[in-house]
Amino acid sequence: MVTLHTTYGDITLNLFADKAPDTVANFLQYCRDGHYDNTLFHRVIDGFMIQGGGYGPGFEEKETRAPVKNEAANGLSNKVGTVAMARTMEPHSATAQFFINVNDNDFLNFKSATSQGFGYCVFGEVAEGMDVVNKIKGVATGTRGYMHQDVPVDDVLITGVTVGE
Repeated sequence: MVTLHTTYGDITLNLFADKAPDTVANFLQYCRDGHYDNTLFHRVIDGFMIQGGGYGPGFEEKETRAPVKNEAANGLSNKVGTVAMARTMEPHSATAQFFINVNDNDFLNFKSATSQGFGYCVFGEVAEGMDVVNKIKGVATGTRGYMHQDVPVDDVLITGVTVGE
């Protein structure tokens, strides 16, 4: 279990180490290293997901380690309340950014081992704090700079993380 302490309240995650061992180990290492402390939920799309883990206040990009292998072919589905790794168009590019699904996003699931079909690896679910997720998904958003859309107008921060047993 991992608890994300946010400016909107706590979100406790149950992680699926049996289904996504490399992804969970990667996420836990970022948690233990303090990477997520004082990071933004920088992309919020009601009806889709809330994404965080990559930027500090002022959109300062955080350094990351090497990408982790995409374990999306683990039988888990991007349904409401699940947590998945964000990535670029390259299937095996996930580092620290993650998102919490606020809708059943089946189109993000693994379909085939191709760049178009690989999907996004689900590695956990919200055990407590879905009310907090629902508050965050409803914040006002706008555009930041020329490339960041769906950014909360007022910062939504992960202030710290507690790793439990």
